[in-house]
Amino acid sequence: MREGLLILGDHLPNPHTAAKTTSAERHRQIVETAVRAEALGFDSVWLGEHHLCDYVVSSPPVVLAAIAERTERLRLGTGVTLLGSLDPVRVAEDYATLDGLSNGRAEIIAGRGVLRRTYADFGHDPDQSRELYEENVAILLAAWGEPPFSYEAKHRASLRDVTVQPRPQQTPHPPVWIGGGSSVASVDLAARLGLPLMLPSVLAPPAAFAPYVERYRESFVARGAGRERPVVGACSHVHVAADSQTARARWRPYHMQYIRWVTTVLIPWGGVNLSPREERAAGMPATVPEFEVLLRGPSICGSAAEVADRIAAVRSELGLDLHIAMFDHGGIPDAELADALERFAADVIPVVTR
Repeated sequence: MREGLLILGDHLPNPHTAAKTTSAERHRQIVETAVRAEALGFDSVWLGEHHLCDYVVSSPPVVLAAIAERTERLRLGTGVTLLGSLDPVRVAEDYATLDGLSNGRAEIIAGRGVLRRTYADFGHDPDQSRELYEENVAILLAAWGEPPFSYEAKHRASLRDVTVQPRPQQTPHPPVWIGGGSSVASVDLAARLGLPLMLPSVLAPPAAFAPYVERYRESFVARGAGRERPVVGACSHVHVAADSQTARARWRPYHMQYIRWVTTVLIPWGGVNLSPREERAAGMPATVPEFEVLLRGPSICGSAAEVADRIAAVRSELGLDLHIAMFDHGGIPDAELADALERFAADVIPVVTR
């Protein structure tokens, strides 16, 4: 199993001091964290994409290009690219450019997105998000296929004999994951297209996604030979310290500030772009969950041995090929972040990737 680093880029103050970096400082911190991750032995870094809110990473290919210039080995991914809201031809151009600049290290997790407001603010009907998303996935794959390509589109101008430039360095193209696991439609899309499936960064325990993973694998295999094998990834909020008591005491203010912001500020502001069934599957809470409840479910915190055991259990339960851990959230300072990353790299990664 590969082990990577997820950074969504929330821009929250330190809960102890109320000090807050500038947006420029936060972006620089993200770049430096990724550079440190490569030196420590992480396989990859995955940057979120959000717009018009206190997640400040709105242009992942730009930030990933900055990281590319400071690294040599680190895979450079998105978690996720909001493909339903974006022009898929421009996405193909941007990430082909990143792929070339990084010498073939780009990856995309294509997601529909959880916030309705993103669609509305980009001039789209949120109720058409599923159609927009699936059409744009198809256009992206066609754009990275054999040129020139044509596509009869419903939600944008149709394309005639188009060749996207630059061409990506990886062949046939950079890996494209489908972000899903609370929606049957996204799981089925990944299986139908023969693409890897990345489970969402939400508040549900790993067991909630097991039926979706089983459906994905069964549907993928049923579509016949001549395809790559089904591949599954998942992400977790993680913190590591010298012992479990220290880890919990240190992490709680940062993690709970982040969870409160997501549940009481971000989601009410943006509106959830999921059906009631999908909300339940994703673990969308009606109230702020208690810290101990999170630790029994999706959040992983403790000593290196405890964290390694928890991640190994998730790997076994879901059959993971990739796990990405999110350390950098809730205003956590550099010193605490660096200590957690170093302990994780030294004592967790060798255990969970062997």
